[in-house]
Amino acid sequence: MKVTSPLPGVIIEVSVKEGQAVKAGQKVAVIEAMKMENEISATQDGTITAIHIAKGDSVLEGADIVTIG
Repeated sequence: MKVTSPLPGVIIEVSVKEGQAVKAGQKVAVIEAMKMENEISATQDGTITAIHIAKGDSVLEGADIVTIG
């Protein structure tokens, strides 16, 4: 299951590492859009199998953030 960006912006924090277990609702990244910080949360329990972004990346709405296996 891929977690995607809900809006365009700049990644200011990546809160997880590959192989890390996460719970639904846990913060995986923070995106800055329109001078506001928005937390991106895991959509389900699982393990982070891939991280598709890095701090400082500009992303579009719908861009893959992490994959949870």
